Amino acid sequence: MAEHTRDTGELARALRAAVGGEVDFSPAARALTTMDASNYRRVPAGVVAPRDADDVAAVLEVCRHHGVPVVPRGAGTSIAGQATGTGVVLDFTRHMNKILDVTPEERTARVQPGVVQARLQDAARPHGLLFGPDPSTHSRCTLGGMIGNNACGSHSVAWGTTADNVHALSVLTYAGTRHRLARGGPPDSGPPGLTDLVDRNLALLRTGYPEGLPRRISGYALDALLPEKGADLARAFCGSEGTLAVLTEATVRLVAAPAARALAVIGHPDESAAAEAAAGLLPYAPLTVEGMAEDLVPAGHGLPRGGAWLFVETGGDSPAQARDRAERILRAADALDGTVVDDPAAVRALWRLREDASGTATRRADGGEAWPGWEDCAVPPARLGAYLRDFRALLAQHGLRGTPYGHFGDGCVHVRIDFDLLSKDGVRRFRAFSEQVAALVVAHGGSLSGEHGDGQARAELLPKMYGDELVGLFGRFKDLWDPAGGMNPGMLVRPDPLDANLRFAVLPARPVDVAFGYPQDGGDFAGAVRRCVGVAKCRTEDAAAGGGVMCPSYRVTGEEQHSTRGRARLLHEMLAGEIVTDGWRSTEVRDALDLCLSCKGCRSDCPVGVDMATYKAEFLHHHYAGRRRPAAHYAMGRLPRWLRAAAPLAPLVNAAARVRPLAALAKRLAGVAPERDLPRLAPETFRRWLRDHMGDRAEVLEQGRTAVLWPDTFTDHLSPSAGRAAVRVMEAAGIGIVLPPGRVCCGLTYVSTGQLDLARKVMRHTLDVVEPLLDLDVPVVVLEPSCAATLRTDLPELLGDDPRTARLAGSVRTFAQALEECAPDWEPPVIGRPVAGQTHCHQHAVLGDAAERRLRERAGLHGALSGGCCGLAGNFGFEKGHYEVSVACAEEQLLPAVRAAAAGTELLADGFSCRTQLEQLAGRRARHLAEVLAEGLDERPGQGRDERPDRGPVTK
Repeated sequence: MAEHTRDTGELARALRAAVGGEVDFSPAARALTTMDASNYRRVPAGVVAPRDADDVAAVLEVCRHHGVPVVPRGAGTSIAGQATGTGVVLDFTRHMNKILDVTPEERTARVQPGVVQARLQDAARPHGLLFGPDPSTHSRCTLGGMIGNNACGSHSVAWGTTADNVHALSVLTYAGTRHRLARGGPPDSGPPGLTDLVDRNLALLRTGYPEGLPRRISGYALDALLPEKGADLARAFCGSEGTLAVLTEATVRLVAAPAARALAVIGHPDESAAAEAAAGLLPYAPLTVEGMAEDLVPAGHGLPRGGAWLFVETGGDSPAQARDRAERILRAADALDGTVVDDPAAVRALWRLREDASGTATRRADGGEAWPGWEDCAVPPARLGAYLRDFRALLAQHGLRGTPYGHFGDGCVHVRIDFDLLSKDGVRRFRAFSEQVAALVVAHGGSLSGEHGDGQARAELLPKMYGDELVGLFGRFKDLWDPAGGMNPGMLVRPDPLDANLRFAVLPARPVDVAFGYPQDGGDFAGAVRRCVGVAKCRTEDAAAGGGVMCPSYRVTGEEQHSTRGRARLLHEMLAGEIVTDGWRSTEVRDALDLCLSCKGCRSDCPVGVDMATYKAEFLHHHYAGRRRPAAHYAMGRLPRWLRAAAPLAPLVNAAARVRPLAALAKRLAGVAPERDLPRLAPETFRRWLRDHMGDRAEVLEQGRTAVLWPDTFTDHLSPSAGRAAVRVMEAAGIGIVLPPGRVCCGLTYVSTGQLDLARKVMRHTLDVVEPLLDLDVPVVVLEPSCAATLRTDLPELLGDDPRTARLAGSVRTFAQALEECAPDWEPPVIGRPVAGQTHCHQHAVLGDAAERRLRERAGLHGALSGGCCGLAGNFGFEKGHYEVSVACAEEQLLPAVRAAAAGTELLADGFSCRTQLEQLAGRRARHLAEVLAEGLDERPGQGRDERPDRGPVTK
């Protein structure tokens, strides 16, 4: 189309006057939509979130008048670049995200384009139905995006692609024409001239497409318009990548959900052997035949022996029938090893391995980066093994590495390859490899895309697959729909070159000066930011379903800028300097990071290990360098300093906090939310109590039975009962306790507020104090999970030049881990009560809670703790302006679980923040696991009773 208007201000004003939804041309909105999950980046003029089809029509009219292109966008998880654009981006996830109806008797659902696939499944499930296509991004991808890409997923061997499951589509062209495209509907329901185009090219349409390809996604599906195929215009529209018209509504087919499922996990020597075996399993009518190699599987996975595995799911009317079908497949497979799993939790955990592969494959075991670009070709299933051998040889020829995985039953392979997309020579190799591998795919009778579409990554290569004549026909088809060229230009037809618009080109060529070491990214902050490849697991709406923490603020607001991906995108654009132009002083980045709870959930839950808590601390460090900080940074960021000063005056401080005017004044000066109660200071610190308790006795330092007990700030000044209880239990277990000889602090509050110079000063002092203890080579028991996580991660990443950091970090243990390590034969008291509460988000992300779960089981504390984040998250929930978000985070999992708990349930929360949140929002007192066990010791027959864990010092 013609060069569009340069006056974006005029365009924005016209859109605001015409549209009921949000119109956002701010730098932040544009920065958030420059990229999808591909290698590409294009800068849009602005973003519109339409409320309905009339809004879409109004946007199209304004853009047509101004000569500006339009790019429809769902969750932005496309991997070929088709969800990026230079004009106005239509964001359907904010308003046009409704399920309009589900009709069980017809097995159909009517949806808007922004509906997340998982929400449709939730709506269909009560009727015993489901939507068949299920990409690994099903927790965040939208139906509109799935239709645009003709997405498939792991169950396509049973239920087909999205195009196979579409009944009717309502669309609006760039010219403003409305069309209703229905399966079996009149062939002239599309734009004028379409029937004539088909009639004049019948021979080409009948012979120009490869046969035997269940996953032929590349190009336009014009063969669906053949008379013998029912002139199915709805099917032909699927996979058009937003280049023809804007989808405003869809009616989709639902299928009967199996009553029961089982999963056969079949081990093979390598992925070629697994690929060759996959086609032979199709006659057994499996629901899935997925393949992945050991490169993508974490250590300790527990899978059967092998170097690659097939995940073959079966369904049945009963668990026994589903398992019998899976066992029959396992017997028929030419396998090295195998097993059948039918426990739903175990099956879900195995599927999570497969679903995370698109992110996991982006970071190689040696720390190298790998990228899409040749992401999802497909060949006839019987040819997959031979293709993979040739593909491996071509990789070796170019000196490249990649690990194939994917939908082996459909002959579809995903792979991330370690292209060098930062240098000119690397980009030239990327192009040469892409051209040669396209020829290889065609030689095997395959399709350049088997799931994710062509976008910019492959559209330039379509003539290799289809020939110039058929590709020319694609252009004429596009022009019938969009003669002005306003719909997503540069994709599919007349595409941009595959090596143009690469998103890495705008990043600084040299590492920027930073405080953290970023050891996994070669010390390069840009490399850390590049970790985010856009798969958007952080946009999952239900953390409980995924068993994770990430990303609590996104689930509260639903705003892209409050997702881990959105923040990473803004940091990317900050480094690029084109849209976000004021670098570390950026208000756009600051505002997006303001609602980051620093929960560290992304560090473990993000498939590529994005660590937004660290990036936030880094940003705040630079943003406020030489400037006045928010009051909360001085008050809560330097909390250890204030608590030490206030400790001698604890009774007076507590009394003052109960005087409302004084408390209100203190909170206002400290930047504390007025809705919060100030925590009560302990009349006696834990450290002082422990010194009195230990007296003059010297611990017998028995190797393997001794531990350093870390007096963290929260335990020391705010929750000494947890510390006293831990001492009681450790002594009962026969563990000798050593106390650090001086004041220690992990530096957590300084880190979380970005006061990294002070954090390093505090940490160096701590290392000086504990250095003599490091030679003991004993565990360091840290009762507060957030402090333990800081010592384990932030300490070595801030002071990587000090060899003592690795020794201290490697010694850190949680309370349960220390008991297991130092007293493996000790039997805890049997409490015999159900539990509720929460696993601390930092423990989930950094430390793990396997030892805690085992200890609870041995103590007869049955039931699971909530996941997610409590929402207080250290200083976050106390800061002014964060209260509502903090409460909403707690309402997601923690508070409902506590309210639903039966009488007599023990409330557990090892984190001070979690306990405080429960006390202030639910009026319920939770306890550290050590407190519960200490109380159990007092109730054991024959046990001496030193103290109840929450009642002052031990009586000697």
